[in-house]
Amino acid sequence: MRAGGSLSPARLAFEDLAQHLLRGAARVRTIPPGDARLAPSFLVIGGQRCGTTSLYSYLIEHPLVVQSLVKEVHFFDNHFDRGGAWYSGYFPSQFYGRFVERRFGGKPITGEASPYYLFHPLAAERVARLLPDVKLIVLLRDPVARAWSHYSHEVAKGFEALSFEEAIECEERRLDGELERMVSDPSYRSFNAQHYSYLARGRYIDQIERWREHEHFPAEQLLTMNSSGLFSDPEAALNRVLRFLGLPPTRLRAYPKHNTYKHGPLGEETRRRLREYFAEPNRRLYEYVGTDYGWGS
Repeated sequence: MRAGGSLSPARLAFEDLAQHLLRGAARVRTIPPGDARLAPSFLVIGGQRCGTTSLYSYLIEHPLVVQSLVKEVHFFDNHFDRGGAWYSGYFPSQFYGRFVERRFGGKPITGEASPYYLFHPLAAERVARLLPDVKLIVLLRDPVARAWSHYSHEVAKGFEALSFEEAIECEERRLDGELERMVSDPSYRSFNAQHYSYLARGRYIDQIERWREHEHFPAEQLLTMNSSGLFSDPEAALNRVLRFLGLPPTRLRAYPKHNTYKHGPLGEETRRRLREYFAEPNRRLYEYVGTDYGWGS
């Protein structure tokens, strides 16, 4: 593979077939005893309902990106007490990594995508402690559209019985004290914080600042992207992420959208109220990223 050069269609077809066979081998847990695992080089940390499933599915089509056993390992939020050995078991062995390197002529990387990481109050410190050099990818969507999509997701999963308007009115009560309890008791898993944080998860700047505070991660280790670019021009968005990861660009045969839900339109009065609600955190986010995403227009 030529670093920095696009892959030809013929090469892509050949490597797509080879990758299909190789990924099957990557899922096999019966590796040689004592063989070390590849450490994650990247994490897609969020946000939820912002295109993380689609982005991850595109990334693992690259010959030098080896997928984890599952897309969302949820180690740094819900399963941190299981320890690093448990976490490493979700990633390919170094033996397999050497095989991929010989096969494709480049050093492979691996990673996972758990969108709850961005919001979880302890995830940043945990990642900084175990993976201080990891690269972080954050996808951000218009917070009004994200909240509506999040709500539709919870309804489809059977976790939400209230109307959207009732749910956002109840959110403050539902989340009252939950994040604080998660910090004071690291073993506590908050159902409400994970499922009913429709508005809170859209205040992106507060979450990004938590990942940057105390110099957990310098700016060069964190890539923040407006997910509308992923939806409108997935090839350009994917190659931006690949450059961030130090990998050559690629072109996929298709860029299907994943994990979508059909839902009706959001009421105009509710939309107006939420535009006003998110105006200030959006302004702070635009200042941080240096770009006005135009979400309020």
